[in-house]
Amino acid sequence: MALRVVIAEDQALLRAGLARLLADAGMEVVGEAGDAPDLLRKVAAHRPDVAIVDVQMPPDRTDDGLRAAIRIRREHPEVGVLVLSQFSDERYALDLIGTDASGVGYLLKDRVADVDAIADAVRRVAAGGSALDPEVVALMLGRRRKDSPLDRLTPREREVLTLMAEGKSNTGIADALHLSLAAVEKNVTRIFTKLDLGHEAGEHRRVLAVLTLLRAA
Repeated sequence: MALRVVIAEDQALLRAGLARLLADAGMEVVGEAGDAPDLLRKVAAHRPDVAIVDVQMPPDRTDDGLRAAIRIRREHPEVGVLVLSQFSDERYALDLIGTDASGVGYLLKDRVADVDAIADAVRRVAAGGSALDPEVVALMLGRRRKDSPLDRLTPREREVLTLMAEGKSNTGIADALHLSLAAVEKNVTRIFTKLDLGHEAGEHRRVLAVLTLLRAA
């Protein structure tokens, strides 16, 4: 069954292009919105698997889209939310994620041209995972606080955690770092152990590990 998506973007041309890309990827665009209030109406009416939301939208053209996305997460927790932004500002991502890193993504608009990256992010978010932009994750790691739990990790383990935060599977991590799948699995297990995430289900531990990264920012 095709994933059902609502798109919120005030630029009609970009909205149409994104809808076409998602349709070509086998997804069903069930609603499109040009402003934040219409986004909230479309989500309530269609109950999509994922809402894709621009940060800056009418009516105020400030952070209306972000505030609508946070409201969707609160009022419709079953709907995944993928925010697109022109800004690599980790504060936006942290506000969006809050205390729950499941079913949420934050990507820079530059990624829209990468069809596979957008489609993978939508699928990841729909499945309850997370998909964070590499630039934003790099900012978070660079500004982590003192006595961070991330200091327990080796440089390689931090690399693996960074790619987990971007939404990559173990296979994707192995390809990105030119490691064997077994080596990646060992690193992931060590990350879970060092971050005291040893008693949760596998996918949930990945989400909790990402949340630990965010809290360390």
